[in-house]
Amino acid sequence: MHTSELMATAQALVAPGKGILAADESTSTIKKRFDTIKLESTEENRRSYRELLFTTQGAAEYISGVIFYDETLRQKTKDGQPFPQVLADQGIIPGIKADTGLELLAGFPDEQITKGLDDLRQRLADYYQLGARFTKWRAVITIGPNLPTLGAIDANASAMARYAALCQEAGLVPIIEPEVLMDGSHTIERCEEVTSLTLKRMFDALYEQKVLLEGTLLKPNMVLPGKKAAQQATPQQVAEATIRCFRRVVPAAIPGIVFLSGGQSPEEATANLSAMNAMGAHPWELSFSYGRALQEPVLKHWQGQAGNIEAAQKAYAHRAKLNGAARSGHYTHVPRPFWPFCPGAHPLSRRSQCRC
Repeated sequence: MHTSELMATAQALVAPGKGILAADESTSTIKKRFDTIKLESTEENRRSYRELLFTTQGAAEYISGVIFYDETLRQKTKDGQPFPQVLADQGIIPGIKADTGLELLAGFPDEQITKGLDDLRQRLADYYQLGARFTKWRAVITIGPNLPTLGAIDANASAMARYAALCQEAGLVPIIEPEVLMDGSHTIERCEEVTSLTLKRMFDALYEQKVLLEGTLLKPNMVLPGKKAAQQATPQQVAEATIRCFRRVVPAAIPGIVFLSGGQSPEEATANLSAMNAMGAHPWELSFSYGRALQEPVLKHWQGQAGNIEAAQKAYAHRAKLNGAARSGHYTHVPRPFWPFCPGAHPLSRRSQCRC
């Protein structure tokens, strides 16, 4: 096991003021994203979009790592430079989505299990050679009537632990992502209960598989009410419930927690993270591993047009900077009616408050 390398990489991924860009959308998922801007999801369009993100000036100040999809890890810039090298040259660590998606769990018709263990050892060796130094594996837990079941939680926990052990064997830092979905009408209290149980069983499985916690990162959901819940929560309520839950079940040996945005708007995801960090010192770094919450404004500005690349990159750099501010609890959201012009024309204050 590459203990010192794993620990150093994990620490670098949660360096102060920085977080992770999740650019690991599957081909089907990025098609849905492109559909919102009426752009065909061809390999070249996907490559062009990722190049836009990976070549944004100034992003490395706030982005510590990028999670690739298998296709993206093997792609190059227009001038022939491999994407992993483009990032490494900026001091950004390349990573890879290691799971291969979800399928129904046998015997549990309303719950899912994550695929990808069968050939994982061979794929991990390939990913390391291609430049990846960390990985991600996502499991989903559904809240509903009589859900989740302990059987589904434990099946996903076992798979997650086996994945993590194989990653560390290959010299790759595993990010474990047990996502309690925010679909439904459940309360924030119910989400806290399910998240607590899920994380406890997950860490029990990691211990059993002898996973080095100091070389592992956690990518969980925040504790939130369901999207259809009658009562939504303020950032302070989300922060208090999430920190209370995690202090009870997440070992202090974990270097950092890199939250997923999980369907929140870019502003909500950033505000909630900032509220957590504003509460004071925690046993772990509290960071971000956002996909849509970083990319949604980028797609809106890009629209698949070469002439919009500069505006799209400014949108990405802007959101990266705001999430960097949330790492220290210094994010304040202010409405911005002329937002497309803000990143280049209006400097942010010391507390990252937009002045337009």
